[in-house]
Amino acid sequence: MPEQSPLKVSFEFFPPKSEKMQTQLWNAVERLAPLNPDFVSVTYGAGGSTRERTHDTVRRIINNTKLHTAAHLTCVEATRDQVNSVLEDYWAAGVRHIVALRGDPPDGVGGTFVQTENGYLNAADLAKGARDLHAFEVTVGCYPEKHPESPDFQLDIELLKQKVDAGATRAITQFFYDNDVYFRFLEKVRAAGINIPVVPGIMPVLNFTSLQKMARMCGTTIPAKLLRMFENLDDDPDTRQMVAATIAAEQCLDLADQGISHFHFYTLNRAEMSFALCHMLGVRPNPGSQEAAA
Repeated sequence: MPEQSPLKVSFEFFPPKSEKMQTQLWNAVERLAPLNPDFVSVTYGAGGSTRERTHDTVRRIINNTKLHTAAHLTCVEATRDQVNSVLEDYWAAGVRHIVALRGDPPDGVGGTFVQTENGYLNAADLAKGARDLHAFEVTVGCYPEKHPESPDFQLDIELLKQKVDAGATRAITQFFYDNDVYFRFLEKVRAAGINIPVVPGIMPVLNFTSLQKMARMCGTTIPAKLLRMFENLDDDPDTRQMVAATIAAEQCLDLADQGISHFHFYTLNRAEMSFALCHMLGVRPNPGSQEAAA
């Protein structure tokens, strides 16, 4: 049996809206940096709604840590020139890795996406545009349970292939809680001749009510087992946290047992759960790694 590749992890953060949230974010960055992640990413609001906050967050991480930092970018409500200006700003700031996404419509998931006049059409178009400007590394997204706007899996797979043809070298999945869903999707991807890494996106359950709402929006199935495990815990945060940690640990360890070697954690700017999961996976700080965060 071939030796399994060393495990890699990456972390996603979002730009904070307040000083308190800024402190929480930076505490999370400092806590997770010593794990030497493959990269960290910072999200970007639809229509550039978090543009300056995203830029500030990206610049601070680049300037104050040794972390490889990826910046998210979308096509929503922006012309090519406007998006290209953002790409140029990122390049000048030292960003060499872009997470290229079409982005949700301004009225949210379920709304109708309309290409901005003289704007990028979709993530594949954006990936090509970024690669044409500079030698960006490009990561893209994918949905193991099918994008909510897609009529069928075939179109989803075709769009992913277009992203790869445009220069994407990695895909990160939307979060899921049934590992069989991920592996069935992976089979479809490989059968289509797509050979880039498809990294599972892991969303630890920090707030079950919010998670259910998010899952409905993006088409993620919440297994009946999870619903039962969180029953009657609305007023018991300590037990909720223990249950959430158990569920996430079981999911990650099962994926690792089946040969998955890269995990992408949606941290929600909280470090505790992601750090614990990494510890259980065997991803731990290296000696002297405390210098990773300034």
